[in-house]
Amino acid sequence: MNISFDLDSTLIPNGKEFETEKRNRIAKLFGIEEIRKGTHELISDLQKQGHKIHIYTTSFRTKRKIRLTLKYYGIKVNRIVNQTENQNVLKSQNINSSKFPPAFGFDLHIDDLKGVGIESERFNFKVIIVKPSDKNWIEKIKNEIKNKRNQ
Repeated sequence: MNISFDLDSTLIPNGKEFETEKRNRIAKLFGIEEIRKGTHELISDLQKQGHKIHIYTTSFRTKRKIRLTLKYYGIKVNRIVNQTENQNVLKSQNINSSKFPPAFGFDLHIDDLKGVGIESERFNFKVIIVKPSDKNWIEKIKNEIKNKRNQ
């Protein structure tokens, strides 16, 4: 399955909304962002199960900056879609939605925003909504992936 993850408030905090992995001073100096604790293990487990992992964000961060942050934490993803690409593709396909994972071949998207959940119902795509405050977010994602695979 092609699984995409949002960044802001899902994997990268906006403030102190969840526990993060440690960064050294050099990483901070190079602009490496904090990442949610457990992200590497979750993505690694999903990849071992045969899933392809992608980043799908409405952030205007460059793909290079995103890849650099992920690489620091030992995370390799198949594809990164940022807001620039998202806007271009959705506009070209005349899709009026903040996100539409099927336009990029993503079978399942993981996000923190309820609005993306509403769009998933309206545009018929699969999503898992994870609250930033959810301490059991990894188990929730793994369980819901199993359930959605069986649907």
